[in-house]
Amino acid sequence: MSDATDTGPVLAADGTPLKRSLNRALRREKLRALMLIAPLLLFVLVTFIAPIADMLFRSVENNIVEDTLPRTVVALESWDRMTGEPPDEAVFAALAEDLVIAVETKTHTRLGSRLNYEMTGISSLFRKSGRSVKRWDLATDGPFREKFIELDEDWADVGMWAMIQIYSSRYTSGYFLNSVDLQLSPDGIAAREEDQRIYITLFKRTIFMSLTIMFSCVLLGYPIAWLLANLSAKASNMLLILVLLPFWTSLLVRTSAWKVLLQQQGVINDVLVWVGLVDDGNRLIMINNQFGTIVAMTHILLPFMILPLYSVMQTIPPTYLRAAKSLGATNWTAFWRVYFPQSIPGIGAGCILVFILSIGYYITPELVGGTKGVFISNRIAYHISSSLNWGLGAALGTILLAAVLLLYWAYDKIVGIDNVKLG
Repeated sequence: MSDATDTGPVLAADGTPLKRSLNRALRREKLRALMLIAPLLLFVLVTFIAPIADMLFRSVENNIVEDTLPRTVVALESWDRMTGEPPDEAVFAALAEDLVIAVETKTHTRLGSRLNYEMTGISSLFRKSGRSVKRWDLATDGPFREKFIELDEDWADVGMWAMIQIYSSRYTSGYFLNSVDLQLSPDGIAAREEDQRIYITLFKRTIFMSLTIMFSCVLLGYPIAWLLANLSAKASNMLLILVLLPFWTSLLVRTSAWKVLLQQQGVINDVLVWVGLVDDGNRLIMINNQFGTIVAMTHILLPFMILPLYSVMQTIPPTYLRAAKSLGATNWTAFWRVYFPQSIPGIGAGCILVFILSIGYYITPELVGGTKGVFISNRIAYHISSSLNWGLGAALGTILLAAVLLLYWAYDKIVGIDNVKLG
């Protein structure tokens, strides 16, 4: 479109060309819209994007070795660990100089803790050596190779030096390898010992139990949502309050209530013994296992399935079912061919909500799951808050995030994310 005529350009009221004036007005509108959503964008950036980016960085970050032992790292570059001999005097002299500085800045303990994740015992070795090295005179106390080995024989361990050399780079894949029960070794990538392989099992258990909880919520939530959508407004509102009631109760209280109900001396077992279905000496074990976790989390997450289903079912006209029946369809055929396909968007929304929430839960599995009902999220919480192995926790979280995104992509390909509706 041109802003010119036979007599010249079309002008706005202020005398400027109309096209330029329209472009300026559009820019002002876009800038105004950007300013309106800027607080939300900033909030998402600070509370969502930045933590995820930090987690991704921590899962590969490994600068503590190079920052704490810079001279030792350089000296180790010429050492060949395949000879089976510990490094020469130059490496030990560099180590002594680095440790003196590290003891003054109190970073040698952090270095020991980091390497201890890969080889047990290195942490105590650095602590013990730090207490002795701070009394050494670097100018007169050499040679340091003998002094270190005399201080602790572990300094002659080729495997320990190989571990320092392997993890001397600023970035490492070691955290991700540990997350899938592998490790970096002097001979390359190797599997961990049989009794140390826990993470693959936890990932499989997390996916399996989350899917089980999701399907349980579908089976229980669909009839309730249908009832809410087809009752009178007064009865529906009353039942909806009961559905929302758990949100007004503490998560800890609800989980603790299930501990009381499911334990061997709990309410459910007492009732089963009283009616004679279970012998008093063979009470059911329903707590501290996968069953307890599935039951408790299904109860907790059920409203997140019911509400999307209810909001979608409300929009389905009841006349469709009556029309199908008038054309000769049975009740089941009318439901399965007419009603159910229209409720699939609600099922999809509820499944996504329940699955993503359940895959990241750790409080409920910790309280009722025991050793066989915990999720990978419990291990992530342990590394973040207890062992302080943030790198491994970040790697586990990154893998879990990737698994969720992969399942989300698969769901989009199979069902179509555009078909998901909340009402």
